Amino acid sequence: MNLRVAIVHDWLNQKGGAEAVLEALVEMYPQAPVYTSMYWPQAMPQEYRSWEIRTSFMDKLPLVKRYHQPFLPLYPLAFESFDLTGYDLVISNKSGFCHGVITSPDTLHVCYCLTPTRFLWDYPAYAQREGLAKLARLALPPFLNYLRLWDRAAAERVDHFIAISETVRRRIAKYYRRDSFVIHPPVDTGKFAVSDTHDDYFLVVSRLTLQTY
Repeated sequence: MNLRVAIVHDWLNQKGGAEAVLEALVEMYPQAPVYTSMYWPQAMPQEYRSWEIRTSFMDKLPLVKRYHQPFLPLYPLAFESFDLTGYDLVISNKSGFCHGVITSPDTLHVCYCLTPTRFLWDYPAYAQREGLAKLARLALPPFLNYLRLWDRAAAERVDHFIAISETVRRRIAKYYRRDSFVIHPPVDTGKFAVSDTHDDYFLVVSRLTLQTY
């Protein structure tokens, strides 16, 4: 039996940790199409151009690939518009809205949750960190209650949640009232080696992101 698999990803207009997870999923299921809200090839690695990437109507909106924040209220509609009929397994790689896809009763939907949607559940810190433009700061708050309700309802469509850490597992339980188990994200161990000696400090290489929730 050939398992029909689809991968769902929030957006492809920047390269970060979520995309490292996506690359691992594509390596596991190379025949699976990738469904996403938008795709900006010039901003993504060259190898992505060999993938089967299927975008939503948002991909055609002007300026959305550079300035996606003002379009945030459209993401629920974008992911609900995908036709995922006929797949045996759907894997959503979620930090935004992609867990909201609608699948058939016979399809298993597994969500690999990087975090519940930050800007919904901790909007003040998100807006400050991202440096949102004044127009976006004024336009988004009226939609946040609707989007939080949608986000919570969309979580009920998922059959199984996987969290990337114990912290995210607790967030899933708090905001979505769902159980999950932890599978840590992929790490390219070929890029480093364990030293026989150590100094008296720790070095962390990451984005400088303040988490308050």
